[in-house]
Amino acid sequence: MKKKENRNALPPIIISGMAGVGKSTLAKALAEIYGIEYVCGGDVLKEMARREGYKVEEENWWETPEGMEFLRKRKEDPNFDKKLDQLLIEIARKGNCVITSWALPWIWGKGVKIWLQASQRVRAERISKRDNISFEEAFEYVKKRDKENVELYKNMYGYTLGRDLHVFDVVLNVEHASQQDVVDMVKCFLEKSKLLEKAEF
Repeated sequence: MKKKENRNALPPIIISGMAGVGKSTLAKALAEIYGIEYVCGGDVLKEMARREGYKVEEENWWETPEGMEFLRKRKEDPNFDKKLDQLLIEIARKGNCVITSWALPWIWGKGVKIWLQASQRVRAERISKRDNISFEEAFEYVKKRDKENVELYKNMYGYTLGRDLHVFDVVLNVEHASQQDVVDMVKCFLEKSKLLEKAEF
């Protein structure tokens, strides 16, 4: 077994789930609780888009026409995501971080892996409130993103996003849970399971 780069480091916590499920909210809270770095896979991908000449200053850039254009380009060229995933693996190997990712639990498999589950309708309601858009618009966005992301990762790596959940240490249904409830449940699980002491990275 490969030695850890830092024996005092916590293993990376990797959070996954479909669009609008609350990955970033949970990741930021855990980063603050444990005093570790928060790394958003989407933000790293945005930085890659910036280097391609896209203007990504808007907070909800993915929902803009330019953001959707980049997603179409990304779908045609999997190298964007493969480069992103390799960058995230390099960060994860150092530990002391919480990462949101749609790929690491399957292609790397180490660290503490958490999947958040909620229906498209609930996720659309959350996005509608978050982005101040109509429920109908948010619902169409969620359905489109789900379909495109499932196809993307199936073509790139062969797994089915949202279905092949055997790789996760915990699968948590957050359909009726508040953001604070989710944070409390995950914190309780991590402490009782002692995964932060046992997980490899």
